[in-house]
Amino acid sequence: MSMLTPMVRGVNEQPDAKAAERRAAEAILDEADQPPPVEALEEEGEVVEIDATLTFSAEEKMKHTDFAQMTVSELTESTRAIARLDLPVEPSASRRTRPSPRGRVPDWRGTLREALRKGDVERLVMRERRERWPNLVALCDISGSMSSYSRMLLHFLHTAANQKGAGWAQVHAFTFGTRLTNITRHLRHRDVDAALAACGAEALDWEGGTRIGACLHTFTRDWSRRVLGQGAVVLLITDGLDRDDPDELAREAERLRLSTRRLIWLNPLLRFDQFAPKAQGIRALLPNVDSFRAAHNIASLEALCEALSRSDDRGEQRRLLAAL
Repeated sequence: MSMLTPMVRGVNEQPDAKAAERRAAEAILDEADQPPPVEALEEEGEVVEIDATLTFSAEEKMKHTDFAQMTVSELTESTRAIARLDLPVEPSASRRTRPSPRGRVPDWRGTLREALRKGDVERLVMRERRERWPNLVALCDISGSMSSYSRMLLHFLHTAANQKGAGWAQVHAFTFGTRLTNITRHLRHRDVDAALAACGAEALDWEGGTRIGACLHTFTRDWSRRVLGQGAVVLLITDGLDRDDPDELAREAERLRLSTRRLIWLNPLLRFDQFAPKAQGIRALLPNVDSFRAAHNIASLEALCEALSRSDDRGEQRRLLAAL
């Protein structure tokens, strides 16, 4: 049908497709417009020329394409690009010290021990502060309104959990919809497909309702003392669309922020230019986070990786707080 239907090619841009519309069209057409493979043309004796002029432009376009608008092939390429992301983090100075010739803190006990051993004080033994690497804790919303983004963001969390040399002490991940589920052990699997399959089998509330306040209360009560030590950085991944009591949500978000080094809120709704904090859940969460950023494409995740190393990053929080 697509080959027989006349098409008009002009300079007008293609209108934005609705969620999953491009993937549905790709499945219906079944690659009807695809050119013949290169091997078949070589067997027929035709000269095959490959033009890679616009390859870089295609990659840049994919970085700014919404996850909900991607085709199946684009989603596959996006998962490979996410697996190459680097999540750096800056260490913080600990109160504990260690011996070091370049330290600036005198070690009086060490100096005295060395003087007793040598019979005289020849030098001052110095110490320096140890570096402490924080934990990364992610709370990912898997409700129905987040279904187009939660799977891609779980790919992002799998990259963080299996990245070597990034500096994070430990990476903990939780999913929530109507209940809180710990998926930390499943994301440590090296195979991303096996890890996400195990996460899906563990979390029983996929594409269900949303109870953000109740799930944050469960996390603070059962897990905060275990995973929020050493100044953890928390990623709260949700659209903020909650029908529970907004006062309870604000109270639980404030308790979570006071227990962390930084609380970063990732919201896919921030992709809209005319986004405004009108929902009650968004208005309750916004004043109680340290940074508010988008998470709807690869470019937004790359910006997040750069913001993790900056303690003064606020994202769009200040602009939206002025609109409250």
